[in-house]
Amino acid sequence: MFTGNANAIFNRAIEDYHRHDDVDHVFETPFAAGSLDALLYEKNMVDTVQWHLEDIIRDPNIDPVDALALKRRIDRSNQVRTDMVEYIDSYMLDKYKDVKPCAEARLNTETPAWAIDRLSILALKIYHMRQETLRDDVDDAHRDACRKKLDTLLTQQVDLSMAIEELLEDIEAGRKYMKTYKQMKMYNDPSLNPVLYGNKQ
Repeated sequence: MFTGNANAIFNRAIEDYHRHDDVDHVFETPFAAGSLDALLYEKNMVDTVQWHLEDIIRDPNIDPVDALALKRRIDRSNQVRTDMVEYIDSYMLDKYKDVKPCAEARLNTETPAWAIDRLSILALKIYHMRQETLRDDVDDAHRDACRKKLDTLLTQQVDLSMAIEELLEDIEAGRKYMKTYKQMKMYNDPSLNPVLYGNKQ
């Protein structure tokens, strides 16, 4: 199953990150360059690093100058995440390029890669919620509440994985078809963000 492999790769990336637990560490993919597995690993690693950047920036004692630099870094990371989703969709488009959709084929609400993006984030939620259930510096009520949340996240992972598998099967059979749109990120574009183009000298 595609999602079984994807979830295993996501878990590996998360474990690799936490062996160093350093947002500045340079990680190299253990998979063949250009492969879908490498792309999935790199996608989740970007997500994992950004997860921790989002934690750091919420430190109430953070220096404002450092916070601004961190916000800029998170913005750049968000653009990389979006680009990687589009790379995965490009891979899928190429894989199914010879499939002729049925006359009654329908368009899905999201592309496979955007669903895979949610699966990657879900793997992070599961990892960190599980860590909360193992803490020894909190009371039983905290751990019990986190166990219940973990159970919900694990159920969600099963459901989302199944939905992705069904979507891929439908695309392969011609029952659904893919249509992708480039994400029109306006706030990063100096020609589209009025704050940026309004400040041009």
